[in-house]
Amino acid sequence: MKITELLNIKYPILQGAMAHISYAPLVSAVSNAGGLGIIASGGMTKDDLKNEIIKCKNLTNNPFGVNLMLMEKNCDDLVKIIIEEKVQVVTTGAGSPERYLEAFKKANIIVIPVVSKLKHAIKMEKLGVDAIIVEGSEAGGHIGETSSMVLIPEITKHINIPVIAAGGICDESGLLAAIALGASGIQMGTRFLASHECPAHINYKNAIINAKEDATVIIFKNIGAPVRCLKNNLTDQYFELEKKQEPVEKLKELTTGALKKAAQKGDALNGSLMCGQVASNIDEIQSVNDIIQNIMNNYTKLLSEIK
Repeated sequence: MKITELLNIKYPILQGAMAHISYAPLVSAVSNAGGLGIIASGGMTKDDLKNEIIKCKNLTNNPFGVNLMLMEKNCDDLVKIIIEEKVQVVTTGAGSPERYLEAFKKANIIVIPVVSKLKHAIKMEKLGVDAIIVEGSEAGGHIGETSSMVLIPEITKHINIPVIAAGGICDESGLLAAIALGASGIQMGTRFLASHECPAHINYKNAIINAKEDATVIIFKNIGAPVRCLKNNLTDQYFELEKKQEPVEKLKELTTGALKKAAQKGDALNGSLMCGQVASNIDEIQSVNDIIQNIMNNYTKLLSEIK
């Protein structure tokens, strides 16, 4: 089944869920433009999530989703809100959605986990999820170890449910490459971060569009929880502490709340500017509608030229 048919959307484009960023203004704009907007519930209370869902319903009549970080302590409460508010799609990360699958299926909610390894993709298919998002190491935020170019075809040839490619994608070339590698669609986070509707601070957006190809680094890699973000004073301090073999608690203390500091307060020096390597290919802040329309129009043109 095509991902557009499964999700009842016009274009095979999902918006990545970015904590403290993926709120109703961005989510509804993506859904209104023909993609699937996704609320990031990480760090939210159940009331926060309910309010954000209601805001989205007031801003779009099209489907939208909620991303569920399964390590959150209030996950059970968030799941109840998702079901009560009749959200159409749930994407999941940081664990297995197995314990919630029966409830989601009973509520006719489409479940799409994010994976970065073949063994996890196979497990998710066996559990009965509807599709999976395969995220390569080029992505921003929490990442796996394998690049999209390797990971996507490796997974698509071993499973039969739809695959959505994520990591290193921001334009029509990325969409075409993902389709060629066996995916049914794409998920983009960094590209939508640099949009007018995105509520992230302008300093964060400007850091994205000014980024060069070597602008990102990976922190927490040595403790098995890698996070990709832009180089700045925060990352310099992090690597200095790591070099001194400071305890993990001190590293976490440095970075706790740093994403919110960047996204909401605009601290581009000491905040965590999570984004993908593809930031170097983004040189303009555009409207969500222009981003999606340009990708789809240029994709059709590119496909015709190849044929």
